[in-house]
Amino acid sequence: MKILIYERAKTIFFMYRISPTVKNLLIINVLMFAATYLFGSQFRFDLTGHLALYYPGSDYFRPYQFITHMFMHGGIPHIFFNMYALWMFGTAVENSWGGKRFLFYYLFCGLGAAALHTLVNYFIFSGMAAEITAFANSPAPEIFKHFVEAHKDHFNQNVYGFLNQWSLSPGDPEYAAMALEQMHRVYQATLDIPTVGASGAIFGILLVFGMMYPDVQLMFIFLPVPIKAKWMVIGYGALELVLGVLQPGSSIAHFAHLGGMLFGFILIKYWTRRST
Repeated sequence: MKILIYERAKTIFFMYRISPTVKNLLIINVLMFAATYLFGSQFRFDLTGHLALYYPGSDYFRPYQFITHMFMHGGIPHIFFNMYALWMFGTAVENSWGGKRFLFYYLFCGLGAAALHTLVNYFIFSGMAAEITAFANSPAPEIFKHFVEAHKDHFNQNVYGFLNQWSLSPGDPEYAAMALEQMHRVYQATLDIPTVGASGAIFGILLVFGMMYPDVQLMFIFLPVPIKAKWMVIGYGALELVLGVLQPGSSIAHFAHLGGMLFGFILIKYWTRRST
């Protein structure tokens, strides 16, 4: 009995003793988070504006952002939960894989997450551009109202007063011109929304943890019921898919999370096939 307890304690220590690569990633992320606030408050320099990931159609986009956005975070809760998950799940994976393979996997998942997020945004922005073109060719209050409802987070309540006034004179070209200007403004503002965070890479880590330790019991603060790692991974994946479909253009990059899982799964299968 004592031997079994000792072996179990040794296994737990091995899984959760912080590993070198995870430690370095934690340090880099925390330093970048601190630098974001320091540069902003002391030097009035927007570090996020340069290192966050923008859509390639934005004037703010730079290719290096596909890497740098993984080390930027939008607030204390954002970085806390990402770094906690990196330590909790990443340490076990690195201790099993080794630092080089773990780091490659981590970055690959982060890049895959950014790629899928960018692809989904391509369809969203293409749809917006098509709506604007259709409106420009045949302006009508109904078309503008549909655009407003689809992107209402970018409009204030005054837009409904504008719509009511326009409905009284639907043929007035001045209202049509004002509506078209607002649509272009919202399109550009949406195009310039930055994406930050290591969440895509973290979701890739969650996936491989669930595959390596499927029956490990986990317990969450908000859900004090033990759940096996494999069900956690399946549940998270399903939730992100549903939210991504139901909330397109959300401030949370749900498809980036799915991208991290998807590209992580592809890489694992590739490695498995090569080793057989």
